[in-house]
Amino acid sequence: MLIRRTSDLKSSEVTDESLYLNRRAFIKSVGLPLVGAAALPLVPGAGLVNRAAAQTPLQAKRQPQFSTDEKLTPFDDVTGYNNFYEFGLDKEDPARYAGKLTTRPWTVKIDGHVAKPAEYAIDDLLKLSQLEERVYRLRCVEAWSMVIPWIGYPLAEVIKRVEPTSKAKFVAFYTLYRPAEMPGVRTRVLDWPYREGLRLDEAMHPLTILSVGLYGKTLLNQNGAPIRLVVPWKYGFKSIKSVVRISFVEQMPPTSWNASMPEEYGFYANVNPDVDHPRWSQSRERRLGEFLRRKTLMFNGYADQVASLYTGMDLKKNF
Repeated sequence: MLIRRTSDLKSSEVTDESLYLNRRAFIKSVGLPLVGAAALPLVPGAGLVNRAAAQTPLQAKRQPQFSTDEKLTPFDDVTGYNNFYEFGLDKEDPARYAGKLTTRPWTVKIDGHVAKPAEYAIDDLLKLSQLEERVYRLRCVEAWSMVIPWIGYPLAEVIKRVEPTSKAKFVAFYTLYRPAEMPGVRTRVLDWPYREGLRLDEAMHPLTILSVGLYGKTLLNQNGAPIRLVVPWKYGFKSIKSVVRISFVEQMPPTSWNASMPEEYGFYANVNPDVDHPRWSQSRERRLGEFLRRKTLMFNGYADQVASLYTGMDLKKNF
């Protein structure tokens, strides 16, 4: 598959949309065996056109210094195989049920230990800076991974605008809680609303972005519309979706999976092949759209950029 690298390339031109909107056509075009890819539980491709039609094209500048050269994960795998428990526990449930989520109007409240607390309407938030496109790996704790052309901007830009005080040591994030449109929150699998957190230096790292789109268009609901976090060196559950609040706090904030199962899901959640989940190995992963497994990379392949954040830490204890 040809991926052009010109810095001023339009996001919508990263790959031919006719290829990634049709899963089987994509698989044939790159020579992958249908039997291997078909083994993955995915939403039937017939519904993809309708899902894609709800998206709005975005103009974004490609950022090659942050982008991997790896083959992109097919669009229908990215949009049809998701963890978003607010819409159900099965991987297909978000694509099946998230269409009812209302994403306009939408505001993101920023509060806590900041000099300039703010509440941004999503459309105003999009105007804060020029959008960037970055091709990131995203690794899920269940040992599967994707390569996605995300569109967004560095979270650090927003953080600088609100001016954290000296008491701000961590950043807490909150997902929308709307039972009428999110059938999954009627279950007690987690303590809703979904919460996540980062150390302030992790949040300020240039790899950490607030994403508003993928594959050249706005996010679909099942992918976290209208705005989500993407932290590519951590397991996917840290990249919280449909964000409505960002709070700057002094103490490590409680996070949903860590509070629910602390022996399985640590606060840091850095991708580490040497620290297994209690119920499965994390040493190898399966890329969606591929049949064979590959070796898991430390920090998901971003060690050169982020390892210094954890100098002197015991990464097996602080998992």
